[in-house]
Amino acid sequence: MPRNTKQTIPFAQQQLLEAIAQIKEGYSRDDVVPKLEAVMAQLQTLVTHDHLTGALNRNTLIERLDAELQRSQRTGHTFTVAIIGIDRLLEIMELHGQDVTKRILQVLTTEASQVLRSLDSFGRIGATEFAIVMPTTWLDQSGKAMARLKDRLQAFDWQEVAPDLQISFCTGLTANSPGDSSEQVLSRADQALRQARQQGVNSIVQIEADLPDFTAE
Repeated sequence: MPRNTKQTIPFAQQQLLEAIAQIKEGYSRDDVVPKLEAVMAQLQTLVTHDHLTGALNRNTLIERLDAELQRSQRTGHTFTVAIIGIDRLLEIMELHGQDVTKRILQVLTTEASQVLRSLDSFGRIGATEFAIVMPTTWLDQSGKAMARLKDRLQAFDWQEVAPDLQISFCTGLTANSPGDSSEQVLSRADQALRQARQQGVNSIVQIEADLPDFTAE
């Protein structure tokens, strides 16, 4: 996954120009097709991933969430969504600068890819916030996954990024509910994150959807 489009776009342009030149010079299909496939792969990554961190971008994350809502409606399976926000990131940026801040976001993405399952979707949905869609997962299970990620970040050698740096994050968790839209799920998770931040650094809050009103016959 790319960390910067400036590193990826020139490569795709170069590959495309080389492929066009080879077509004009009468090169064989076997020579040209691999370059074109490489360009398509690069462009696909640019469309679906955040240019800075390599995480899924917001649009792609919401597409994954929509797909999971549709699957849940068919199967009845529960899934959870987490929104995480790095603690005191603005203070860290003021103290250490933008390069350190960018590196923190990149490390979080890399460490999350090591901890989360391949079927989970991890995406950057804001300047300092990431969302995770975890299929076939109950709230207690997703809480354990977040605890593993917290442990992973705590064990990371942040001294190589900046002196006396230690990173934690707050988490808002929610599970899907019948009739949910992606906006409703993300809104609940965001509300849980806001409550977690009010509790203090490294906090986690779960919010479940309200039960539908019961009308006696």
